[in-house]
Amino acid sequence: MSPEGKRLLNIVILGFGFMFMFTAFQTCGNIEQTVIKSFNSTEFHGSGYTSMAIIYGVFSASNLIAPSVVTVIGPQLSMFFSGLLYSGYIAMFIYPYTWSFYTASVLVGIGAAVLWTAQGNVLAINSTDSTIGRNSGIFWALLHLEGNRNMFLNKDRQTVFISLTVISLVGCFLFFLIRKPDPEPSPSEASGVAAAVQACKISVTKEMLLLSISIGYTGLELTFYSGVYGTCIGAMTRFGKDAKSLIGISGICIGVGEILGGGVFGMLNKCNRFGRNPVVLLGLITHFIAFYLIFLNIASDAPLAPEAGTELQAYITPSVSVALLCSFLLGLGDSCFNTQLLSIIGFMFRDNSAPAFAVFKFIQSIMAALAFFYSNYLLLHWQLLILVLAGFLGSMTFFVAEWVAESNRRESDYDSI
Repeated sequence: MSPEGKRLLNIVILGFGFMFMFTAFQTCGNIEQTVIKSFNSTEFHGSGYTSMAIIYGVFSASNLIAPSVVTVIGPQLSMFFSGLLYSGYIAMFIYPYTWSFYTASVLVGIGAAVLWTAQGNVLAINSTDSTIGRNSGIFWALLHLEGNRNMFLNKDRQTVFISLTVISLVGCFLFFLIRKPDPEPSPSEASGVAAAVQACKISVTKEMLLLSISIGYTGLELTFYSGVYGTCIGAMTRFGKDAKSLIGISGICIGVGEILGGGVFGMLNKCNRFGRNPVVLLGLITHFIAFYLIFLNIASDAPLAPEAGTELQAYITPSVSVALLCSFLLGLGDSCFNTQLLSIIGFMFRDNSAPAFAVFKFIQSIMAALAFFYSNYLLLHWQLLILVLAGFLGSMTFFVAEWVAESNRRESDYDSI
């Protein structure tokens, strides 16, 4: 197999490994709050929103050590052991206790930092300047390929979570199929403690500061589509007695949007004729349409509604079709932002990819933690307003960062000539 073929195969394996893991984990996250509300046990008093806030809070702090871990034990083992922590979190729901629930939340937060830093490292070392956009799109499409189908398992809670645990473990072991690229990348990555120092330096560069608002927005909207919106749909009693079953269909619609966006924008990046800005602009418009329709269609108290749901109506007659269309648009817009962020960070910080992706995940996760925290208290329309403002500012700063990246590329091309 040619060197380019081997690198592409590594990206495909990476995508499938993450697909299996996050099919399980995101399905768990989507149904978590709803499942917890159904517990009648006096031994369990956990909150799904609080758990996610802990996960993303620990995630953000752990990004300070993640580059060093990836550098010392390598990206392959880093992803495997981190994946085991994800599997442990899912398995905890088989026999849940409050103490094990929050302990697992802390551990998966640590694992998430190492996992995503290693993912960025593998993506960067298996890509060139001309293939980083394509590979980012392929990875993103594969990541969301099978998401949430297991929500249709018409079984008891324990059977569902045992199945999800097994699926997650399959993803962990797939990482062992990834091989070192040929030729091997230049050993320019920082090592040990130096990697953490390098991450701190990268975080205050002009390029990363420009991208930080856009990255922060992806953390806020990640919280919304992966946890809050599914809960809102399940709480809408006006959708009928099967409203909670729509959570799974919503997850599939999000996944379809992610797959479509990752595949199409990955291929567009192969040409890179128009740059990354049009894709990000499309993502912003897509999300704004989704937020407006959600505002009209979903009751404002849906995120905070009790187990029985909410009887309130928004501004139009509640429509299941509109709700699922919004799920698709949320996924499509999310893929627009994330594929372009993966691409531009991999391009700008190729020689320090592990620290750079650690900074990316630090910013994203701390904003996700903040969003999961305020989701316990804010009505839907306030959450949507925050997303609109952050999305607009993040897109504007991304446009400037893309202009800087293109300027640097032209200067590099001129120097080489």
